[in-house]
Amino acid sequence: MDSSARSGAGGTGGYSSTRVWIVAGVAVAGVIVFVEAARRSRRWLRYRSDGPPDSGAFCDRFELAPAPQPPPPAARQLLSGLTFAASDNFEIEGYVAGFGNPDWKRTHKAATRTAIAVTMLRKHGGTYVGSTVMDELGFGFTGGNLHYGTPINPASPSLFPGGSCSGSAVAVAAQLVDFALGTDTTGDVRIPACFCGVLCFKSSHGVVSTLGTIPNSQSLETIGWFARDPGVLHRVGDVLLPAATGGLTQTRQLFFADDCFQLLKPPYKKTINVIENAIQTLPGYQPPKHINVCQYISSHVPSLKDFCEPTMKMLEGMSAFKALSTVMLLLQRYEFKTYHEDWVNTVKPKLGLDISTRVLQAVNSTSDNIKSLYIVRNELRAALKNLLKDTGILVLPTTAGYPLKRKAKQRLSSGFEDRMCAFAGIATLSGCCQAVIPLGSHNDHPISVSFVAAHGLDKFLLRNILYMYSSIKEQVVLVSKLVIAPVINREADFGAAELLKEKGNSAFKGRQWSKAVEFYSDSIKLNDTNATYYCNRAAAYLELGRYTFYHSF
Repeated sequence: MDSSARSGAGGTGGYSSTRVWIVAGVAVAGVIVFVEAARRSRRWLRYRSDGPPDSGAFCDRFELAPAPQPPPPAARQLLSGLTFAASDNFEIEGYVAGFGNPDWKRTHKAATRTAIAVTMLRKHGGTYVGSTVMDELGFGFTGGNLHYGTPINPASPSLFPGGSCSGSAVAVAAQLVDFALGTDTTGDVRIPACFCGVLCFKSSHGVVSTLGTIPNSQSLETIGWFARDPGVLHRVGDVLLPAATGGLTQTRQLFFADDCFQLLKPPYKKTINVIENAIQTLPGYQPPKHINVCQYISSHVPSLKDFCEPTMKMLEGMSAFKALSTVMLLLQRYEFKTYHEDWVNTVKPKLGLDISTRVLQAVNSTSDNIKSLYIVRNELRAALKNLLKDTGILVLPTTAGYPLKRKAKQRLSSGFEDRMCAFAGIATLSGCCQAVIPLGSHNDHPISVSFVAAHGLDKFLLRNILYMYSSIKEQVVLVSKLVIAPVINREADFGAAELLKEKGNSAFKGRQWSKAVEFYSDSIKLNDTNATYYCNRAAAYLELGRYTFYHSF
């Protein structure tokens, strides 16, 4: 275009040009927005089908290099070359720990220090790669999170990963990190380890510093960690645990909590046999003992009776476990209220339904019987020390139930909570250390076994886990290869036995002692391995005044 033509446009030329560019810009922006929306849609569809690239485990990803390593010829640091993550309640200097909730993150400042545990691990060569999703405020058993989503369970994507430290367990199970940290109050590390099929270790209360973590319940909370490899689990323990927490001794004694295993749906005898056969091949283990830990706790923790339910519940074989769970949750609520009531009332955070219920229970709780709660804790620690001493290990299931399905309409019920808490209270209230070893699955549900040692004997337990692990895995492989006769009828017998037991319970409540005896006897014919049936029948005989029959049991 020549100069006269350009000048002929007069003063409107610049305006027209500008308008054209604006229109063009809007059009291009629209295309960009459309393309970005389509890209996000494709990415969302890909995540739905394949899952997010990090399995939804992380809520914040960033890297902190390990501390400078010593130059050769000095030996490499214990955790050199290993990566790790930590739950969203571990503080990192310069970042805001979110405690699983955006409102918490919004209303708190960046940390001025890094959690002691994270610092120790970096000092020994570990590389920190981010914070992981957790149930809000450290409450919850499913591992879901209203704001960050639910991490995908690599062991079974259709099931919840377990909580509260779901992201850390998933990060390890999905091989995104070599190990991960969490805090355990009511099973927060142990439950997701079981559901995701990874190893974990819950340290004794007060043995590993919790400085730099956001507390849910300080007198119950401990540091725990996940790993796929027992060697890594042990190396992390070597860094975090004081030297004076035991080691391998010349003789060790395993105590099987038979009453706990009998409450499981899977064939509990297989689990016991796997562990018994494993230690038979190893030197240093005395013949195992089989105990009723519920009865032991009931008789050695006298203050617990104040929290037991009515007499009939005592016949169900769960009385002490239920009472421990009650004490544990009451103590958790009281201490959560002590630390966080003002924040909850001031901020009024947006919470998931299940979490909101728990927080309200905590904030509305009273300080009644608080002294009694701490007395139970002290008595339980002394009772387990008396049982296990310095060489004993209690063997029991990790949970009394399976994880819920992610698409379940009713995600949480009191029954589910009871099953999750049933055995968690033993190590939580006593402050004892506990390790979880996965054993595979039964009917597509994860199975694991737990080992508990007396308070302060963390390295003793951890070294025994390392010592036993290969032999246990060999036994698991052998059992899985066996051609096993159909168990459908046997399981049906077990179900029928439970129905007969319930009829016996109803007769017992109606003071029909003879009928109760008949029903309990029929239960025993169908399942002669359940100690509860014998105890119930003995109780009915007592009511009949047949002391001779009672003493024969």
